[in-house]
Amino acid sequence: MDAAAPVVDTLIEWGGPSALFFETLGERTVALAQLEKRKNPERGYEPMLERLLEPILVKCLQHGITIIGNFGAANPPAAARLIAKLATRLGHPEARIAVVHGDDVQGLDLNAQQVYEADAGLDMGAGELIAANAYINAQPIVQALKAGAQVVVTGRTGDPSLTLAPLIHHFNWSQDDWQRLAVGATAGHLLECGAQITGGYFYDPGYKDVPDPANIGFPIAEVHEDGSLFITKALRTGGMVTPETVKEQLLYEIHDPSHYITPDVTLDFSQVTIQAAGPDRVQVLGTRGKPAPATVKVTVCFDGGWLGEGEISYAGYNCVARARKAAEVLRQRVAMRQLPVQLRIDLIGLASVHDGDDGTLWQHATSTPQDVRVRLAASSAQQDDADQAAREVLAMYCCGPAGGGGVRWRTTQRIRTQSYLIDPGLLKMGCTVHVAKELMA
Repeated sequence: MDAAAPVVDTLIEWGGPSALFFETLGERTVALAQLEKRKNPERGYEPMLERLLEPILVKCLQHGITIIGNFGAANPPAAARLIAKLATRLGHPEARIAVVHGDDVQGLDLNAQQVYEADAGLDMGAGELIAANAYINAQPIVQALKAGAQVVVTGRTGDPSLTLAPLIHHFNWSQDDWQRLAVGATAGHLLECGAQITGGYFYDPGYKDVPDPANIGFPIAEVHEDGSLFITKALRTGGMVTPETVKEQLLYEIHDPSHYITPDVTLDFSQVTIQAAGPDRVQVLGTRGKPAPATVKVTVCFDGGWLGEGEISYAGYNCVARARKAAEVLRQRVAMRQLPVQLRIDLIGLASVHDGDDGTLWQHATSTPQDVRVRLAASSAQQDDADQAAREVLAMYCCGPAGGGGVRWRTTQRIRTQSYLIDPGLLKMGCTVHVAKELMA
């Protein structure tokens, strides 16, 4: 079952103007998409895009539900072409698809830009620039909606901007109506992680239980012109919306609750109250807005070399001793080969999450689990060096302690990220709106 389908069905059942948005990007996602685009100019967008949209696209087009998504990642035009092909195949060649541009700022002289203070001490090494994307505001999406777009494809935007844009468009809110913009951005902040607010990140079995988590529903924000805001969820789905789940999501990624920065407005959550307004329905009150920041955040990604990973499991009697010995031998073998890698070895199941690279916790742990998984991670500038270190785990099948099994290894390219703050006047934001059949030409 498509996870978005119950939301679409609920919006249709309730009637009224509505929009559905997809927030699919993390901090490094655009850089990974840029790497895919280099391999194939028609890639570089959300790889699940067609599967995400196919179950719901026709219903949204037929019922006037606007679709907005940052699923364009590093290649919004290619994403739009895929959507055009999908719409045409499903019998809607007249669908209007907009492409937002302006977030890709790789052409900027980064040496002339301000590094965000929290990232000033990061060592970016000499890695090649892979991506540089600004968190653009809601205005290009608003322009697309005014031009009649039914699907809006963006790259990097402010996450709350995806929700704020259709509210600005529908209610004709002013760009400096900070109070109403704050409500819209708050709605976006609460919705941006999907089922996280409907119990997905909330439930802790036996302590904080959530009903039917396998069928957990996505959230819905109900926003009124006067700025009142309610959070609920799709009908006939699991999960729950309570003041507790909403409070947890409200504080997600918040540094200063009185000064939470988005590209459109600065939010003040210090006076917010959250109260139940019915079953799976919560009202959010007291959000205050202040002018948008004078700068725009840009996430810049550099090539960070390669990560090699290898894992092997030991189970049953004396498994901890065997895992410890395996870790010891692995460290010695990598050193003997003089591989230029930064090494970390974890004993998962004994101690790993809170341990350091030196393995102090697992070396002194006294627990006796029934199974332990040894994980080796090797960071290197060269893929082959990282791969060779990871392959030492494969060798433990025959030359390691008894009873090892479940070996795997792989290498992945690493990305280093650093944030900059730039003058929004440097951005060239805008949109183009196309008819699906024209994009097919």
